[in-house]
This record gives sequence, structure tokens and C-alpha cells, in this order.
Amino acid sequence: MKNLKNNIIAGLAITAVFAAAGCTKRSDLFPEAPSKFTPDNTLNTPAAFRNALLNLNLGIRSEYFGDSAPLLTESIFTDAAVEGTTDKTTPAQDLNVRITPTANLNSNDYNKIGWYWQNWYQGIHDANVIISRIDNTKWPSQTDRDQALATAYFHRAYRYYRLVHEFGDVPLVLKEETKVNTGYFTTKRMVILKQMKTDLEFAITKLVDNGNKGEPSKGAAAHLLTKINLAMGLFDDAIASANVAINGPYALMTGRFGIVANDATKNVVWDLHRPENKSIPTNTEALYVVIDREDLDGATQFGSQVMRNCVPMWHNGTILTPGALKPGISDKVTEDIPLTLLYGRGIGRLRGTPYATKYIWTDTTDLRHKKGMWIDMTDLVYNNPAIKKTDPTWYGKHLEQYTAENVNQRFLNGAKDTIRAWFGWPHYKVFIGSGLYATDKWWSPPRGTNTDWYVFRLAETYLLRAEAYYWKGQNALAMDDINRVRTRAQAKLLTDPSAINIGTILDERQRELYWEEPRKTELTRIAYIFAETGKAAYNGKTYNLANFSTDNFFYDRIMEKNDFYKNPAVITNSGNHFTISPYHVLWPIPQSEIDLNINGHINQNKGYSGSETNIPPLDKIP
Repeated sequence: MKNLKNNIIAGLAITAVFAAAGCTKRSDLFPEAPSKFTPDNTLNTPAAFRNALLNLNLGIRSEYFGDSAPLLTESIFTDAAVEGTTDKTTPAQDLNVRITPTANLNSNDYNKIGWYWQNWYQGIHDANVIISRIDNTKWPSQTDRDQALATAYFHRAYRYYRLVHEFGDVPLVLKEETKVNTGYFTTKRMVILKQMKTDLEFAITKLVDNGNKGEPSKGAAAHLLTKINLAMGLFDDAIASANVAINGPYALMTGRFGIVANDATKNVVWDLHRPENKSIPTNTEALYVVIDREDLDGATQFGSQVMRNCVPMWHNGTILTPGALKPGISDKVTEDIPLTLLYGRGIGRLRGTPYATKYIWTDTTDLRHKKGMWIDMTDLVYNNPAIKKTDPTWYGKHLEQYTAENVNQRFLNGAKDTIRAWFGWPHYKVFIGSGLYATDKWWSPPRGTNTDWYVFRLAETYLLRAEAYYWKGQNALAMDDINRVRTRAQAKLLTDPSAINIGTILDERQRELYWEEPRKTELTRIAYIFAETGKAAYNGKTYNLANFSTDNFFYDRIMEKNDFYKNPAVITNSGNHFTISPYHVLWPIPQSEIDLNINGHINQNKGYSGSETNIPPLDKIP
């Protein structure tokens, strides 16, 4: 979409740019956008509506892809990761300083909070155009019409679910905006969730499970409804909606399948995350996948870049040999030991915490952390040809952890920058490439090419149902569902129901859903549930909504698990400290959105400048 101002006012008022029947050409998955388009002259055939619905998938896909992908911003407000860029002062590391309503909130070098606000509201607008005009054409059947409406409801609900757990109470818009509106008012989160629940309950009755890959299924709608039911504290409803997906035509993938199924050195978890396997019919675990192929219209420019974001920046001379302290690694793809081709060329934007990369991996049988699946720095070798002369005993040997000093620098773990260049990562998840990609234009350097990506899969549905059981105090059932996921990973099974708590579930989510779940969204949702129910967390504390911005489970969990935020001594090369506060449980509403809304009132979240002018949010649908 082009020429859209970065604000809700413009985003809701400007006509959506859909790919529709007026296109000069289109593929089955992605249409080619026309130069001019208005709903009045193109949203008048079933084919046009279908293409408009397909376009809504692109807004979801773009969260995972690109340099400094938006999901990075979601990840760094959690227990599992921080922003790893160490040579600039601008990245979101000192969150107490960097995250304000007037800051740059949409930049690769800062953060993507503003991207979420803009992108989700653009998608809501686009879905509302479809919903408002659903009867502007003659449909082949009532079924076709209802499936189109259900798909639009899914997309709108997906975006509002994310908004209310990123920003809290936000404006609720349920119809197409045909002119500029400067009179929005904040609506209570629960009011929004209630409407999304109603819409998804309709969607589940109309969507199907045997449709086209890359489109929301009945199982996906049930999965999203489960999250909304949990957020509303409706735990029996959450179990029931999870059952719709779990008891449907889906199943966890437990046997070898797909493109490398005959490779005995791999396993089913490797198969599950091969780009070529995510959307094939035999994959019964995928509930909703977004599609990205280089040869399709609408393919992502520069590919996924997931390896660039998630792999350490080991290639720039920071890894030194233990002997002569010489640069030990080369990133040239022509080396005798081509580490870049084997693992990808990362820049360490997503720096996993010790909690996520070490502490939760105590099980030596878990396929997700087996050698070759998970890569630690000591699995790499010194491959720089130059050290054959300057430090020859180390060429071809595995990297070693050590501490050394010279007159100018101190080296920890054998690296000058341990924040950005020394940490483990799930190779099976982020390695987007193989021999098939040797000539791919986005694989030079190897950073992650075009690939399909999971949005929802059944493994998470089991973990959501486990969470619902936990909230109800049915720990044995919760443990059974967690063990479903662990069994596939060949991890040791949990055996003590009394030891099951929300931390158990969060740990398993981190093991299973790296670069899939929006973990900040889920942590905030869980923090709301603790505050709404008053149930004691595993730390012994209880919470309430009155003090949500100053005392919440979100912050306590992060400060318990994230060594970067809880250790004030950690500092980057550029001088940044890592800080976070309880009010970061919700992001700031971009001030430009508030300023443009001259005839209404959009509240600012507590903890940020401007919240002192808040008024009571709407407690019913406007």
C-alpha cells in the first residue's frame, strides 16, 4: 500500500488499496496491485472481494519479514530477548528513555511500535470495507457470501486482539470510514474483545478446514477465539474453542514428511520448519500460514531476512582466536569451511536472553536443542584462512570460551562483543535456505530468502488449552496438553501436576514458538488475567487492574528472567543500558494520533506523558 500517512486518522479515512478484479494479472495467491482503485468501481464482483481478502494476509505476513522485522519489537519487550544492535544509540534498549509517545516509533534503527498501530488499523479499515459492502454484489451462493464475511471478521479480530494487548484500550471502528474522522474515542478493551468474540463465533460456523493454504481456516478462527476467550477470563469457552481445532482434521506432525524426509540425519522438527513443507497438504499441523514465494506476485522484497535478524554477528572480526587473538571467522561463502552458507549471515538484532538460550534447555533428549538443530557458538569453528599463518593451531577447531585481556580490550567468551556476537539460536527454525537457494538473489549474503511462515499451528493450540486448564486449577489436564508438545520433541515428560504453573507454559511456549508467537502480546494478556482474577502467580504475588501500570506480572516475569534488564551493569558498545518499567506492559499511543484527533479523545496509556488528560473510555460499542 502506498502513499498512506502514518496515522490512524488517515489510515481509517483513505480508501483501501486492494488487489481486485481490475488487476492486469494475478496469481492464485497474490494479485498485482493496480495503479488506481476505489471500492466503488472494483468491489462489485465475488472475484474482487476474494482478492481484497487475499490482500489482508499481506499485512499479517509483513510482521515476520524484513530487516528489523516488527516481530523483533514484540520480542524485546519480553523475558526472552533484547535488541542486540550494539553500535548505535537509537535501538530500543534503554526503554525508559527511548519509548515515549513522541519518539521515533517506526524505524529499523529504533523500533516498530508505530508500525503496529498503523498496520493493524489499516487492516481493520480494509476489513471494514469488505464487511460494509458484503452485499454490494451477487454471490453464487449464501455460503460464498458468508465465508467471505467470516474471513473479513477473522482479519479484523486478529488485529484488534493484537492492538488491545499492545496498546490496551483503543478506538473501536466497526464500519467503513468514507471520510476523514477526527472524532475517535477510546473504547474499553473488554468491549472490543466481546465484539471480536461474537464475530469469531460466526466465523467458525462458516470457514472451512480444507480450503486454500495461506487463507484463514476454521481451525485458525477457533485458535484465535481461544486467545480471546482466555483474555476475557472465559476459560470453559477457551477449552471449547480450542477443542474445535484439536478435534478437527488437524494433528501434530509426529512422523517424517516433506522435502528431506529420507535424510536420516534430520528429524520431524526439522521437517516441520522447512520452507517447502509448511504449506503442503500432508502438513496437518498448520492452521494458518502466510505465503511468500519469490516467483509469486506480492513476494516480500529481500526475502524473510530471518537469519539476518536472529543469527549472531560473528562475522565482523569480533570472534578472536584464543592464542594470538586474531580474527577467527570469515563470512566469505567461498571459504573451505563456509560458515555463512551453513548457518546464514546474521547481525544479531534479536539477542536471546540466557533464559531463552540456556536456562530452559536442561533436557538433553529434546530434539529442539539437539546438536545440529540448535547451534551454540562452540559448535562453530575458526575458518579464517589468514590464521593458517598467524595462529595456525586454531584453524578448523571449534570456538572456545575464554577470557583474555590486552592493553586496549577485554574479551569474554572469545568475543569482543558478547551481546551481539555470542549466543545460541534455533538453527532448525531460522535456517531459510539449502542447496535449492544457492542462486537465490536474496541469499547473497545468506540472510533468509522468501518462505512461507506459520501464524497459527496446532502445537500452540494445545498450549493455549493447557493454559485454560491451568486457570481453572485442572493442572493434570494442563500437564497432559504440554506433554503432547513435548512428546513430539522427544523431551522428558512432565510428571508432577502440582508443579504446573504459568511459568511452565511460558517456558514451553518459548521452546516451541520462537519467532512465531508475539510474546509481548501474550505476556500482556496473561498479566491482564492475573490482574482481573486476583489469582496468585507462582511468585506468590496477586495483582489488580487499579495498579496495572505500576505493578503487573508482565514486568515481574521479565525482571525475573531477563538478565539484561535486571542487571544494570550490562552496557552496549554505544553506551546504552538496558531498562524497562512496569508501564511498558502497554506501549504508548503515538502522539501524532492523539493530536490529529481534534474532535474526540484518544487516551494515552499510564506511565507516558499525556495520560494525565485521560477521560473514562467508552464502555459500550460507539
